Amino acid sequence: MTSQTTGARTPAKAALMIGALGVVFGDIGTSPIYTIQTIFNPGDPHPVETATQNVYGIISLIFWAVTIIVTIKYVLLVLRADNHGEGGILAMITLIQNIPRTSGRRTTVLLAGLGIFGASLFFGDSMITPAISVLSAVEGVKVIQPGLDAWVVPITVVIIIGLFSVQKHGSARIGRSFGPIMIVWFVAIAVCGIGGILDHPTILKALSPTYAIGFLTGHFGTAFFALAAVVLAITGAEALYADLGHFGRKPITRAWLFLVFPACIISYLGQGALVLEDPNGYTSPFFLLVPEWGRIPMVVLATAATVIASQAVITGAFSVAHQAVQLGYLPRLRIQYTSTETAGQIYVPWVNWALMIAVLTLVFAFETSAALAFAFGMAVTGTIVINSLLFFYIVRKQWQKPLWMVLLGAAVFLTVELLFLGANLTKFVHGAWLPLLIALSVFLVLTTWQQGRQLVTAKREREEGPLREFIDTLHERPLTRVDGTAVFLNRGNTTVPLAMRANVEHNHVLHKNVVILSIETLTVPHVPADERVLVDDLGYTDDGIIHVTARLGYVETANVPEILEQAAAQSTELTVDPDDTSYFLSAIELKLGDTTGMPRWRKRVFLATTAITADAAEYFHLPREQVVIVGSQITV
Repeated sequence: MTSQTTGARTPAKAALMIGALGVVFGDIGTSPIYTIQTIFNPGDPHPVETATQNVYGIISLIFWAVTIIVTIKYVLLVLRADNHGEGGILAMITLIQNIPRTSGRRTTVLLAGLGIFGASLFFGDSMITPAISVLSAVEGVKVIQPGLDAWVVPITVVIIIGLFSVQKHGSARIGRSFGPIMIVWFVAIAVCGIGGILDHPTILKALSPTYAIGFLTGHFGTAFFALAAVVLAITGAEALYADLGHFGRKPITRAWLFLVFPACIISYLGQGALVLEDPNGYTSPFFLLVPEWGRIPMVVLATAATVIASQAVITGAFSVAHQAVQLGYLPRLRIQYTSTETAGQIYVPWVNWALMIAVLTLVFAFETSAALAFAFGMAVTGTIVINSLLFFYIVRKQWQKPLWMVLLGAAVFLTVELLFLGANLTKFVHGAWLPLLIALSVFLVLTTWQQGRQLVTAKREREEGPLREFIDTLHERPLTRVDGTAVFLNRGNTTVPLAMRANVEHNHVLHKNVVILSIETLTVPHVPADERVLVDDLGYTDDGIIHVTARLGYVETANVPEILEQAAAQSTELTVDPDDTSYFLSAIELKLGDTTGMPRWRKRVFLATTAITADAAEYFHLPREQVVIVGSQITV
């Protein structure tokens, strides 16, 4: 029995590792295409010469940056900070919010705000990654034929439009091929890297930390500015944590340690060896490392790999947007589930097309991967620093580790990461302002929607009135009860749905079965089936009126007909005939007013954001022909 179980688990583990290779490591795995090229780019405002000591120092910095930040911090430490198996910066926020408040509320709010800003930076990353990745791969045609450089941008645009156009079909079908393609990719870049190392084996000396330390201390002016490009070697590190829920810690760890990490480092070593042999090789060391006969296949493979990297970050943007909706930082968005087997495979049309427009704008504006690299580094370093601050707070408050240990660990990682952040700030006027502008804009929208939603909810509660008092009045006056079931969606269990109040006060009629349904999104990704639905008879067991609370995780979807089936199984009052059920929605029209609570300009942002709100019937999976919409107006 044990051997059979072990044999069954082995293919499953292998499948998870292959899947992780195709989704998790696409971004960081394609960084070797453009990192060395960007570092030695003479067009950089702070250029690095291809002197021997610089090459050894740069390769050593890359190796130790990847080792310290990705291997030690993310793989060995941060992956353990999961929220019921889910990862990502929003999951980290919920961990912090669930910590018993031994410190002040201000600290929790500040850290949550940092986390939201980190999620906002991720949206900037989602725009920059497809642009720089596809551009860098297509630029390989210039190595094959220099006269083709005019075609780089048009080819990139066609690929990006095609990539975003197929998102509606979901990644389930093509996702199965992602892993094998990335295996071929990592093997190929490692083989090419070995060829470079064999030509100049002394490059292996760069693995010693003495070269990184010596470069930083002996040539600090050069090394510090070079860090702004060295950080490109760790782009995609956050994906290891963000995709934790899809693959688990062990498959991600094994894939990184046994294939991705060694393949990437070997490629960097090989490129460093090439630059030592030919100082002019900095123009495109990744493709020049490939034998001439293999450059066309490598350009094709690199393009496929960067498309996969882009696919992964686009999918991540969909997931972050979905979680933001569930946690109340965005309005309802139209979300399509593209797989019947994997709940995490979703398509968010509004996010998809907004990202495509942003990516195309970046391609046309920057035209080369080197120019875009200045912007890319800022998004990466900002997210990594915020991740460290949140992580070490969790280590201290939730894991209860000694203060000296937390301070020591935080000092080591933050020293390295703040050096990267400082170096990228020197590129502010050269493009580093872009991800900060994007992040600030997204942060403004997310926090404004949360605050505006709280104001509207408070005003709605005042207008709706107490629910139990309303139910009592129904028993004190004659009211016509008609056949069928009426479902009123509401925000809680204390107030009357506006649609229900309007139906009673204006039509003087009520269905024989009435369900007041509230959907509560918890700060956990999933809720067990036996804890998902709570039924309250509201003080009367014979009037056919009940309140149902549906408790969902922030990655789960609200399917109202399914919720009603679960509620009917728990309640003796409720019998649901799907064909004789009407769903009543309260449509709130928001108007700009002079109420206090939020500056007028932010109110305008809030009202503008409502324009992307998805249709409630579609969002809650309601049969449209059975939906009744009752309108009302609220001034903010």
